[in-house]
Amino acid sequence: MSSTIHVVGGAGTAPTEKAAYDAALADANLHNYNLVPVSSVVPADAEVVRVEEAPDLGPAGNRLNVVQAEASTVGPETVAAGIGWATGPGAGLFYEADAESESDVRDRLETGLDAGRALRDWTFDHEETLIERAEAAPGEHTCVVVLATYGESEPIC
Repeated sequence: MSSTIHVVGGAGTAPTEKAAYDAALADANLHNYNLVPVSSVVPADAEVVRVEEAPDLGPAGNRLNVVQAEASTVGPETVAAGIGWATGPGAGLFYEADAESESDVRDRLETGLDAGRALRDWTFDHEETLIERAEAAPGEHTCVVVLATYGESEPIC
């Protein structure tokens, strides 16, 4: 059975760091789930799809498995986070990174994916990245997130 992994980014600004994180999740339409971080392996039967906003993945409060890149700052600063992925006919890899600049995130993603591919005897024929960047105004808490959501959410209890 194949499943879809949605990759989505978001940015948010709020009076506190946690509120900015919640706002960034809301921008990605993932603010109503209990996020469970998983390591960065793409199952062989999964399709990875970049989306502008996460679709409805189940009821509020459910558990949702994710790979997440997240970065927060208080302005005046720039912040960026991203996920890169390499896939092929079998399993694939995600790699997460954050930094002050989009170019630093891109470099870290490429370096990480290269290292991950070198550890595995797998075939990779596709590579992609999604980077979210934001500039925080003076005194503002700003957060950026990029998440890869594994399938549908599940009840937490």
